[in-house]
Amino acid sequence: MPNYRSLLLVQDDCADAESVRAALSKTTDAWTQVIWVKTCAAAVHCLAAGVARETTIAAILVDLVLPDCQGLATCERIFAAAPQIPTLVLCAADQEEVAKQAVQKGAQDYLLKGRLDDYLLPKVLANMIDRAANAEALFAEKERAEVTLNSIGDAVMSCDIAGKVTYLNTVAERLTGWTRAEAAGLPLEEVFRVLDGTTGAVVANPMAAAISENKTVLLEPNSVLRRRDGAEAPIEDSAAPIHNRLGLVTGAVMVFHDVSATRALSIRMSHQAHHDSLTDLPNRVLLQDRLNQAMAMTQRHGQKLAVLYLDVDRFKNVNDSLGHDVGDSLLVLVAQRLLACVRSSDTVSRQGGDEFVILLPELMRGHDAAIRAEKILAVLSAPYIIDSRSVHVTASIGIVIYPDDGTDAETLLKNADFAMYHAKESGRSNFQFFREEMNVRALERQAIEDGLRHALARDELVLHYQPILDLWSGAPTGVEALIRWRHPQRGLLLPEHFMEIAEESGLIVPMGRWVLRESCRQGKIWEALGLPPIRIAINVSAVELRDKEFVEYVRRVLAESELSPHRLELELTETFLMQDSSSTAAVLRSLKQLGVRLALDDFGTGYSSLSHLKGFPIDTLKIDRAFVSEITTNADDASIVRAVITLGKSLQLRVVAEGVESAEHLAKLQDCQCPEGQGFYFGRPVASDEITRMLSKIVQDARSFADGPSGNVPMLDFAAISKSADKSERRNTRN
Repeated sequence: MPNYRSLLLVQDDCADAESVRAALSKTTDAWTQVIWVKTCAAAVHCLAAGVARETTIAAILVDLVLPDCQGLATCERIFAAAPQIPTLVLCAADQEEVAKQAVQKGAQDYLLKGRLDDYLLPKVLANMIDRAANAEALFAEKERAEVTLNSIGDAVMSCDIAGKVTYLNTVAERLTGWTRAEAAGLPLEEVFRVLDGTTGAVVANPMAAAISENKTVLLEPNSVLRRRDGAEAPIEDSAAPIHNRLGLVTGAVMVFHDVSATRALSIRMSHQAHHDSLTDLPNRVLLQDRLNQAMAMTQRHGQKLAVLYLDVDRFKNVNDSLGHDVGDSLLVLVAQRLLACVRSSDTVSRQGGDEFVILLPELMRGHDAAIRAEKILAVLSAPYIIDSRSVHVTASIGIVIYPDDGTDAETLLKNADFAMYHAKESGRSNFQFFREEMNVRALERQAIEDGLRHALARDELVLHYQPILDLWSGAPTGVEALIRWRHPQRGLLLPEHFMEIAEESGLIVPMGRWVLRESCRQGKIWEALGLPPIRIAINVSAVELRDKEFVEYVRRVLAESELSPHRLELELTETFLMQDSSSTAAVLRSLKQLGVRLALDDFGTGYSSLSHLKGFPIDTLKIDRAFVSEITTNADDASIVRAVITLGKSLQLRVVAEGVESAEHLAKLQDCQCPEGQGFYFGRPVASDEITRMLSKIVQDARSFADGPSGNVPMLDFAAISKSADKSERRNTRN
C-alpha cells in the first residue's frame, strides 16, 4: 500500500466531513488521504491500533463536539493518544473561546466550521504541519545540544548582554553550587565568583570582558572559583561573545573546568623534580638554586656562608652486610637527624648515595661552621635502631666558606668534596676545612680511578702470592693470592693505594673476576708442574658474593681452567655473614656444591660470626692480624687467639693465624696449638715464578725436617729464599 500522508478526521457530522473531503480533494499535496471516524473513542482506537504504521498520519482534524466527548476533554484524549501528531480543532463560532484554550493545551491551531473552503483548510493544515515539524526539529536539536553539553567534562555557562545568567550545564551546576533554575536571571558575579588564588582578591569576570571587548577572553592564571557554599577550587576557562544574525553581541558563553587534580599533579611533579625520592630532602637542582640565592644575599649583606659536604663512613659495608633495605632506612634516619641539627633557614640536601650537603647561610664567621659540624658528627654517631638491630655509623665532613674558598656554586661544592675526602683519609669521623693543597690530592685520586679503569684492559694488574705454612712441619699448605697494580708511572702499587677507590667506583667486581680467573689458571700450572697439592686462597668481597651470577662464574672459571675445585678457597668477610641468613646460606651452599673451600677472614672483628658458624658451611677460620700482633704482650689478645683455636678444633675447622711477623709470634702460636699461619716472618707476597721456586725449596727443606730438633721449624731458610723477592717488592712499592 502506498505510504500517503493521511489526515485523521474525527467528525460525526456527515456534511461537515464531506466538506473537508471536498476541500482537500482539490489540493495537489500528497497527504490528501482522509481517514474518517465519528467518535473520540474510535479515533483513540484507530491511533492505538497502529493505523499509523501503514499510513503516515500527518495531522488530526477533530471536532470539539462529538457524541462521546465534548470540549477540552475531547482534545485531551486525542493529545494523550498521539502527542506527536499536530492537531487542528474544528469549532462553531460560539465555541471559539474553548478552541483557544485547546490551543493552549497543545493543539496547533483552530478553524471555524464555516470557513472550510478549498483554500483556507489546506493552507492551515500545511502551515500547521510545517510548524510542528520545525518545532520537533528545534526540540531535537536542543535536546542534542543539552545532552552534549551535559556529557562533556567541562562546565558551560552563558549570560545575556546585561550580564544575567541564562544557562548552566550539569558540570557548571556542580562546580558553582547553583542549579540552572536558581541561577537563571541572577547577576553573573553572584553565581560565578572568581578570586586570585594567591591574594584572594576578586578577579574581573571574563564573560563581561568578552561582551564588552567582543572577543575571546582567558581567565587570569591561578584563579579560584568560590562555590555557593564557600568551598574553593582552582579553575581554568575561556569566555567568548555570542552574536545574533546581524553580528551584534547578545551575550557570552564560558567554558571552564576544575584543575585541582592537574595543579596537584603539577605541584607533586615539581616537588619530585627538586627533592630526593628516598629522604624527601632537596636534591642537587634545588640545592644549586638555594646556594646561588644564598651567595647573592651573603654578598649583599657582607656576611659569609658555609657548605658542608658529608659522607657516611663505610656505608657500603652496611649495604653489603645488612642489605639495601636497611641501608635505605639508615639514610632516612640520617636525613632526619641532620634536619634536627640545623636552623629553618639552612638547607639539608641529599646529593645521591650516602652523600649529603648542608648549606649554612648568614654566618658571621667561618668558625661557626666548625661548631655545627661537631654537633652533626656527635648526633650521627649515636646508634640507629633498624628492624630491632642496632647500627653504628660515623660521618666525614668537608667544609668550605664563601667567598674564601670559591665564588660560584660549582667550585664550592667541588672543594667541599675535596675536603670531605681529606677527612676520610684523616681517619674518618671528623671534619676538615678546605685547603688549596687538597686539590692536588683530589686530582691524584681521580687519576688513580681513571687509570684503574684501564688497568684491566692494559694488563697492568698482577698477582703476588703469600705462603700459608703448617706451623709444626713447615710444609706449605696453601698460598693467598694478593692483587697488585703495576702502574706505568708509579711502579707496583699495593691494594691500600687503590682498593677503596675500586670499591667506590664499582670496579671491584671486574677486578675480582680477574683475580679468580688468574688464580685458577696459575693453580693449574702448579698442578702440571707436580708441586704439592696446595690451596689457593683469594679474597672475595661482599659485593661480588651478592652478585646473582657469581656462583655460575666460579663454576665456569673452574671448568675452563680445569683446576680441582678443592684447591680453590674463597675468603669471605664476617660482614657477608651478617646479611639475610637464608640468602647467604644459599650462596655458600651453592659454592660448596661446586667443591670449593670457604674461609672466614679477619675472624673476631665482626659482630655475628659465632652465632652463624654452625649454620654455614665454613671450612677455615683466619685469626685477624690485630690479635696476633699483640699476642706476646697482651694477655687478652692471647686469650682470644687461644679461644678461636679451640673453637675451630671443636667445629673441625682449619685455623690460620695471619700477621706472623716474628719468631716470638711463631713460638706463642705453637704454644697455643695453632695449626697454620702466614705472615712476613715466613715471607712477603711474591710473583708466581718466585713462589714456584720457594715452594719447591720448602718441599725440599720439609723432607729433612724429621731430622731436625723437635719444634724447630726451618723458617730461616725460607726467609733466605725470599730475601731477594722482599727487596724487589719493597723497592717497587716505595713510590
